[in-house]
Amino acid sequence: MKSGLILAGEPMGLLIAQSEGSLDSVSGYDLAVAGAEFNVAVGVARLGHRVTYMTKLGKDPFGQRIIHVLNENKIGNEFVAWSDTKKTGFMLKGRVSQGDPDIFYFRAGSAASTLSVEDVEKIRFDEYSHIHLTGILPALSESTRAAVNLMFDKARQAGLLITFDPNLRPQLWPSQDVMIQSINDMASKADIVLPGTAEGKILMGSDDPKKINAFYRNLGAKAVITKVGSQGAYVTTATEEYLVPGFKVDKVVDTVGAGDGFAAGVITALMEGLPLKEAVRRGNAIGAIQVTSRGDNEGLPYPDQLKAFMEK
Repeated sequence: MKSGLILAGEPMGLLIAQSEGSLDSVSGYDLAVAGAEFNVAVGVARLGHRVTYMTKLGKDPFGQRIIHVLNENKIGNEFVAWSDTKKTGFMLKGRVSQGDPDIFYFRAGSAASTLSVEDVEKIRFDEYSHIHLTGILPALSESTRAAVNLMFDKARQAGLLITFDPNLRPQLWPSQDVMIQSINDMASKADIVLPGTAEGKILMGSDDPKKINAFYRNLGAKAVITKVGSQGAYVTTATEEYLVPGFKVDKVVDTVGAGDGFAAGVITALMEGLPLKEAVRRGNAIGAIQVTSRGDNEGLPYPDQLKAFMEK
């Protein structure tokens, strides 16, 4: 088996407001690329690891921009499919000096929502050592849900380490019941589950990290790492339970992408053979770095930047 990470998701064009104000009043936007799994891919690639990204794009300027950014970050795109009839999704994001920005999606019926099991069949899973999946892609359609479930099954058969971030997007699911059932079923197939406390409240009825971790450990996860904001992350394995403290930052600019940066930190450290506690500490560091940057992934660090931040 070769070393490397494979991900699947929906990357989108991202229009970031150049000034504060409601989205319908802003006159200028900067163009970037967004998407939870895309952010993780960028974070992993910048730290020097081989990563491949599977998705489906429309033949439009947003799709071409996404390919350019994948290439710029040396992310493999051999499993990017193209739709002749569907467009690439995009989103608007406001600019704020405090709190979370307004977001509006144009993604219904996007090219990525037509990803299917046929796309998954093209992947040689034994070419990779790790896979990262989230609850976003399976929310898009029944075909993407079937595709992601097949990815879980094939990854398990091939012996990949599976990390799973629930990454709840309630507005994308047909109902909350379907979301909860689907997400928890997927979490039961993962080696490492990465929820947040607010997600735990929705998915299993508690925002207590100890209870969240116990719930997913009972479903079958080898390790559960619950993010507890600026406090850090709470870890439970078969033999240990501990809090890994977070890093302090001077100013929070934008919280979007912090959880994706966290995932990138955990995954890369595990790919390098570091102990889980060190992996979570790296995850906390990259999550903290990310909240000091305006874009969804522009602030993700290179090795020297990460080292300097963790040593200061």
